[in-house]
Amino acid sequence: MGGGEIVNAGDYEDARRLGGLIAKERWILLNGGRASGIMKASARGAKENGGLTVGILPGNDPTWASEYIDIPILTGIGFARNYINVLTSKVVVALPGRTGTISEIALALNVGKKVISLNFDLGTLFKKYEEEKQLIYAKEPEEVIKLIKKILRSNLDKGVGKNV
Repeated sequence: MGGGEIVNAGDYEDARRLGGLIAKERWILLNGGRASGIMKASARGAKENGGLTVGILPGNDPTWASEYIDIPILTGIGFARNYINVLTSKVVVALPGRTGTISEIALALNVGKKVISLNFDLGTLFKKYEEEKQLIYAKEPEEVIKLIKKILRSNLDKGVGKNV
């Protein structure tokens, strides 16, 4: 998850690298699907590395979808689509964004999902979740992949997600 606007070139490159690493793991990249910002960058990285991409779009206009999205899902429900993004994801990774991204983080934490924040400082807003290890901070895309693997292994050990 991440903003439609790029804060800086480093965030774009982190998102692109992360998308590529997700594809190399043969995971499906799901994001907000738009042709801008973190969403476009992560989908681009996945496509450049042979990955499958799904975009959950807020509106009903297919031209909003990034050219790097294989499966655009038009919802017509605006920001309510953030809930679909969160519930469909096994692990939520948040890159810099604004209120939409923060809402996705909050929704994920509320439903018990693990959230990995990649270079997105949330201050003390979610300190409780950080202390409980539900919110984890990472500095590099490669670190995110290691954390996702650890979370998925832990979930399988607990019997979570076996039928997914």
